[in-house]
Amino acid sequence: MSDTQTETLPSQLVLHGDEDTPREFIVDLLRRIFGKSESEAASVMADIERHGAAVCGPYPRSVAGALLESTRRQVAAAGHPLLVTSETPKPCCELCGQPTARSEAKLMDRTIWLCADCVLAAASASQKLPSEEFNYTFGVLNWHFADVPRSQLVTTVRQFPGHMRADVQAAIDRLFASPVRLLGIAADRRYETLSMSALMQNDGFAAAIAPLQYNDVDIGEPTPARCLDNGLWLCASSGLRYAVLLAIHREYSRETGVRIEIMAPAGAAGSALVQQCFSALEDAVQAARTYRGKILSLDADSDYRGRSRGITVHRLPAVGRDEVILPEQTLRLLDRNVLNFVGTRDALRSLGQSTRKGILLYGPPGTGKTHTIRYLATHLPGHTTLIITAEQIGLLGAYMNLARLLQPAMVVIEDVDLIARQRESMSGCEEPLLNRLLNEMDGLKQDADILFVLTTNRPQQLEGALAGRPGRIDQAIEVPLPDEIGRGKLVRLYGKGLPLEDAVVAEAARRSEGTSCAFIKELMRRLAQASLARDGGKTVISTDIDEALDDMLFSGGRLNARLLGGAQAMAAG
Repeated sequence: MSDTQTETLPSQLVLHGDEDTPREFIVDLLRRIFGKSESEAASVMADIERHGAAVCGPYPRSVAGALLESTRRQVAAAGHPLLVTSETPKPCCELCGQPTARSEAKLMDRTIWLCADCVLAAASASQKLPSEEFNYTFGVLNWHFADVPRSQLVTTVRQFPGHMRADVQAAIDRLFASPVRLLGIAADRRYETLSMSALMQNDGFAAAIAPLQYNDVDIGEPTPARCLDNGLWLCASSGLRYAVLLAIHREYSRETGVRIEIMAPAGAAGSALVQQCFSALEDAVQAARTYRGKILSLDADSDYRGRSRGITVHRLPAVGRDEVILPEQTLRLLDRNVLNFVGTRDALRSLGQSTRKGILLYGPPGTGKTHTIRYLATHLPGHTTLIITAEQIGLLGAYMNLARLLQPAMVVIEDVDLIARQRESMSGCEEPLLNRLLNEMDGLKQDADILFVLTTNRPQQLEGALAGRPGRIDQAIEVPLPDEIGRGKLVRLYGKGLPLEDAVVAEAARRSEGTSCAFIKELMRRLAQASLARDGGKTVISTDIDEALDDMLFSGGRLNARLLGGAQAMAAG
């Protein structure tokens, strides 16, 4: 054997027991030098007591040498007679596990050792695809694993949430970029998830090979992600054959999932390959690049039963600070408690302070709470924003899993009073939803980079367990009806395409006292209609304001005024 080959062989360290070295010293040595857990160290110690010696390793030669030197130095410093030696383990094939002379082979990015028999079997398994086409999956799987008995095949399964489908697909495409073959599978029974055992059935229920079926999944980019419904990858690496099945898992009243099953020959090599594949898939999902930093909500069926079909990416225009028409004091409060807070999270964490936070935005309908959230979402760099409506609170668990995965995140729950009003006024089905919300807010780690923003039109109706306990809501911020300066800004903002003179802007702002942002937006649309009808949109005059305000506040009655956000103006009039 050459010096190079000798260098690549692993080494193992042997601890020889004696009657004078204390048991506690050996256990401590195993934990500090060898990095063993308490239970692992106890297991090694039991081997020493039972057999007089125990093996640690194998390790690469350079690692084994460093461990041996450190161990002997600690033993000498303590003055104990413990003997530690190094030896080369008996050669074993990593596929069948039998002691034998070894040959080096490459498995993905890892070097493994195979016996001569396994090398020959791998070489015979690397035959080219036959010229005939297969009609059923059992035929192609029998061909692919022709030299491996079914009893020697092992499958391993992982299931990923359906809303991470695009990330899972991207990881699979990278991992298995050059398969022996990629096949589509016919799935006739909607709620029966495909499995490897089902694909190997040769009977009246045999799965047929079908064209590959892709779905375009919107990920908020110009090009959607192409995701397979079902796919079977036949793969080979250094003569080791394996198969990968992707199947959509559907279960009534539950979120659709993505099921990955890998089948490989039994043994160390197959096991190592499978674990390597799943580690790469799990790393890809944890990285979760597809949806990070975007504004999202989970899809739900119209006849909602708690089932999510995927993710909707909201393409909202950026909102500048000058477009948020709020009193300057309110804007400063927002900046301090949200934008500045997020900017100091790392420093807060270093001082042992919590980095999670809850904000409550409250005020009359139509005052711009949703608009304010858009401003925050577009000014939190790198944050993922999750928007939850009250009727989707049943999906809160899925939303929070997504928030933890994609943090830093802002979780927005709109109209929270619909599920978090005072308990004495709740129906039987509402209280569990409130408890779920409270549990999720309390269950976050102190260092979680998650910001809750809740909105309500009726803060006085909120349950005290939510609104009256620090750590859930840390700051309430009123989003009030606009003052006269604010109304003037809104008139210009919503009427930016109209020929507005300063006098008209001032009159519209003065006469719309007590109205909401939504009211002024509708007012400007009516002024535009009046201008178009009179002179093609060339001018806006005082009479246009008279007619619009009369229709909106008085002619339509109190209900119309309340619907348009002008109830307080009507009351004042």
